[in-house]
Amino acid sequence: MHIPVLLDEVMTALAPRAGGVYLDGTFGGGGYARRILASGCKLFAIDRDPAAIARGAELVAQSGGRLTLLHGSFGRMVELLAPCGITQLDGIVLDLGVSSFQIDDPARGFSFRFDGPLDMRMSLSGPTAADLVNQLPEAEIADILYQYGEERASRRIAKAIVAKRAETPFTTTLELARTIRGVLPPDKSGNDPATRSFQALRIKVNDEMGEIERVLNAAAGLLAPGGRLVVVSFHSLEDRIVKQFMIKAAGREPAPSRHDPGGLLVRATPAFHLSGQKLVRPGAAESSANPRARSARLRAMERASPEHEEWSA
Repeated sequence: MHIPVLLDEVMTALAPRAGGVYLDGTFGGGGYARRILASGCKLFAIDRDPAAIARGAELVAQSGGRLTLLHGSFGRMVELLAPCGITQLDGIVLDLGVSSFQIDDPARGFSFRFDGPLDMRMSLSGPTAADLVNQLPEAEIADILYQYGEERASRRIAKAIVAKRAETPFTTTLELARTIRGVLPPDKSGNDPATRSFQALRIKVNDEMGEIERVLNAAAGLLAPGGRLVVVSFHSLEDRIVKQFMIKAAGREPAPSRHDPGGLLVRATPAFHLSGQKLVRPGAAESSANPRARSARLRAMERASPEHEEWSA
């Protein structure tokens, strides 16, 4: 079952209105989409997972022509919306987390809670996680685990992976999880020792960091005056990119040092301003009811009035 995270907070930040045109860049289970459509607006929704697009067919039929599903990566939103004649939007929401449907399906290979093929592809195309651990050099595997999983034991894990694959190539999630657990002691936090490594491989397989950078620039360029961008992230790597992007777009970057000649330049009027609180986190009740919401972080920004300069990354 897919439970949308920070649903009320997202709707407050997005403020959808009747007659507006909005985009849900991560359709998933359609949780946000249903609430957005309830406002009486027109909605476009993107998902790179063909299974999510298929699940959304019923909601499309119920929407009376107000919902259009688009299959592809959200970083290509400008290209996906162009055939629909959409060049401006009144609001965009992005949930950067992995869909519960993907995590809970053993056949997708996202979780070590089940034994399934070591896949992890959101789009069901391209190299799998098994391809990475079976083919990449040891040093590159270590770099992936450290960069995207912040795994301090990345070198030890990579060495164990390479030794194990020399005997038998990895094909399932539990094979990889057992190898990682054989290297690391139990985590004092109670988290499975394989958690960070699985996160890192998933991010690499789906180029998640690159996609986030592409989608933020694309979204900023599509927002109409008064349009809002609302982003929910789930770990520090995602949130850092979103935070730095919004701070820059809103002109909140620290002023240059008084010794820096750049400090003499007149700073351009920012095209965006931050909406509401700088950071919204789930309350205790939501975190208790839905443990997957605990790490969620919401940030939002709004395009300023028309006289401000056009956005450029």
